[in-house]
Amino acid sequence: MSDLTVGFLGAGMMATALMDGLISTKTVSSPSRICCSDIWEPARQTAASKGISSTPDNTHVCTVSKSAVMLAVKPHIVAAACADVMSVESSALVISIAAGIPLNILEGHLEGKRVVRVMPNTAVSVGAGACAYALGTHCTPADATLVETLFGAVGIALKVEERLLDAVTGVSGSGPAYVFQFIEALADGGVRSGLPRNIALKLAAQTVKGGAIMVERGGHPGVLKDGVCSPGGTTIAGVEQLELGGLRGTVMKAVKAATKRSLQLGGVSPEDIEAKHGL
Repeated sequence: MSDLTVGFLGAGMMATALMDGLISTKTVSSPSRICCSDIWEPARQTAASKGISSTPDNTHVCTVSKSAVMLAVKPHIVAAACADVMSVESSALVISIAAGIPLNILEGHLEGKRVVRVMPNTAVSVGAGACAYALGTHCTPADATLVETLFGAVGIALKVEERLLDAVTGVSGSGPAYVFQFIEALADGGVRSGLPRNIALKLAAQTVKGGAIMVERGGHPGVLKDGVCSPGGTTIAGVEQLELGGLRGTVMKAVKAATKRSLQLGGVSPEDIEAKHGL
C-alpha cells in the first residue's frame, strides 16, 4: 500500500505520531504523500520540515488525499472539519480520532461517506500504540484493512463494535496512566529497599516491558505469574501483599470508572449506563 495518499485535518501530538509512523515504516512511499492542515503555523512548519505537505486549508488536504482523511481535531471542531470534507468530491475513507464523537453523529455530518472511528492511545508516539476501531455503516472489508495498515504503523489496531469503544478507553486509552503509576510504585519500592532511584526506575520499566512481551508471545498472565512464584519464596511473599492490598480489584475499578466516565462524556444517560452497560 505504499502508493497511499493520506490527509490529516489537524497536526497535533496524535496526528504527528501517526504521520511519523507512516513515514518510518514506509507505509507511504514518501513523506510528500501525506498532507496535513493546521491553523497553528509552528505545527505546519514541523510537518514541512519532515517533507510533509502542510497547509492551513482543510479543503486542500481533502482534495489531494485520495486514500484516507483523518479527523484529528478537537471534538468541538469536528462539525466544521466535516463540512470541509463534504465540500470536496472525494471517495477517500474518513477516519475520526476525535474523542467522544460517535459514528451516528459523524455520519450525520458526512452523509454517504465511509467513516471509521478509532480510539488510539498515547503510546502511538513511540510506535507501540494500542488502538481499536469501529466501522461505520458504509464501510467495506477493504476499509478495515486500510485502517489496520495505517494504525499498524504505530502499534496494533483491533476491530470492535462501537459500543465497546468506551471500554477500550477504560483499558488502553487510560491504561498507560495506570501502568506509569505501577512503574513508579515499583521503583519507589526499590528505593525504599535501598536501590538508587535511577537504577530502580530502569529495572521497573524493563520489568514491565519484559512481562508485556512474554504475554504478547502467548503466555497467560496467571500461568506466567505462577512460574515466578516458587513455594515459600520471595515472589509469593510479595504477591501476597498485592492481594492483601487489593491490586486486582482496584485496577478493575479503575477501568470501570474510566469506562463510565467515557460514557458520561459521550452524553449517555445514567439510566442507560446502568441498564445497558452495567456500570
